[in-house]
Amino acid sequence: MNHDDLPAWSARAAEWIRAYHAGLRDRPVRAQVKPGDVLSALPPAAPETAEAPDRIFADFERLIPGALTHWQHPRFFAYFPANAAPASILAEQLIAGIGAQGMLWQTSPAATELEQAMIGWLIRATGFPEGWTGTIHDSATVATLCAVLTMREKALGFTGLTEGLSGAPRLRLYASAQTHSSVDKAARLAGIGQENLVKVPTRSDLSMDPDALAAAIEADLAAGHMPCGVIFCAGGTAVGAFDDIAACLPVARAHGLPTHVDAAWAGSALVCEELRPLMAGAADCDSIVFNPHKWMGAQFDCAVQLLRDPTDQIRTLGLRPDFLQTLEEDAVTDFNEWTVPLGRRMRALKLWFVLRAYGLDGVRTRLRNHVAWTRRLCESLRSEPSIDIVTEPRLSLFTFALSEGDAATEALLTRVNAEGRIYLTQTHHAGRFVIRFTCGTWDCTEADVMEVRDVLRAAIT
Repeated sequence: MNHDDLPAWSARAAEWIRAYHAGLRDRPVRAQVKPGDVLSALPPAAPETAEAPDRIFADFERLIPGALTHWQHPRFFAYFPANAAPASILAEQLIAGIGAQGMLWQTSPAATELEQAMIGWLIRATGFPEGWTGTIHDSATVATLCAVLTMREKALGFTGLTEGLSGAPRLRLYASAQTHSSVDKAARLAGIGQENLVKVPTRSDLSMDPDALAAAIEADLAAGHMPCGVIFCAGGTAVGAFDDIAACLPVARAHGLPTHVDAAWAGSALVCEELRPLMAGAADCDSIVFNPHKWMGAQFDCAVQLLRDPTDQIRTLGLRPDFLQTLEEDAVTDFNEWTVPLGRRMRALKLWFVLRAYGLDGVRTRLRNHVAWTRRLCESLRSEPSIDIVTEPRLSLFTFALSEGDAATEALLTRVNAEGRIYLTQTHHAGRFVIRFTCGTWDCTEADVMEVRDVLRAAIT
């Protein structure tokens, strides 16, 4: 295949994508294969000679789509979404064709400056103060790791980078029990250690208890440990818990601790002014991460970290050997210094396309619909005598269980997912096995959401 072949095959791929999305409702949501099925259908080694594009494409059609869990399916209600709006798909095609590497301003000036512009657009769209800035990572996991590494270095006076952690005080990091496992991973990878991630008790509404946070910090100080930062949860993965950031932030500030908000899923809701009270206080923290690829239509991967002041993060993560100098320009932004990887994809292009193709009003309408449809489904299930609503809707997420108990609930989930019309996942909450419902797929309709009720009724009877 060469560049002359590309237009025809790109057109064929675009038509395949159109047909794929149009036919998703006719497919089971979850992959209907067993472990090893795809692997056993593939040859053990690469071909020695070139193969024709039509043969490659035919094998793709034969082997891949039927072995996928369809994340763009309008009845994908598991995990959180990883969306792919048509405008984002188009941008991804252009990004792939350009093949830019945006590690430095000079390696792709448009990539850097478009990223700066998109961060500015999102700051204004989410109501964050002027003067904030930010960058685009691949995932919230990496953004949180960057925040934790910065907390570590700030606590150590930026000596950990050169001297290591051997002999350093025992660092302590604070988060609620509802926090995502990415925070645990960050504590591990940053050298702080799992045992030094303090899971602060929560109040009845599942938000971090500010008094418990204060007590934990004081106890660590008395023990000779070194508190280094607080991570707040805004839209927990399990049941959608929100920390009361405004209540806890004064505790962190009293001890001079930097703060980071993990709003990977829920942060996109900040574009809707009426939903911002759930995250009150976030704009007074030091950084926040949210994923436009989860609920704003942008293609995975696209995680935005907004920062009050990037200086400490750049000081932590920046490394500029001679070969990465931009000799003729001093006042440029090199975004590789804001994150862990050196290489960077041109992720801002899909945000630019999405925000222009649908507008903030279009994005807000989708989010508001998802929230409203979720509430309607919850109320409908509440009227079912065999179903208990375990946690109330938080934005577009709630959980439920069968009153018969865990075994019956787990069996129900297995039947529903095997049937294929919808896809749900599970978690444990308050000692119960519960089923999660979360709405957010780009092409989802109210009818798709309410089909959950119909599927459950059929599966229960």
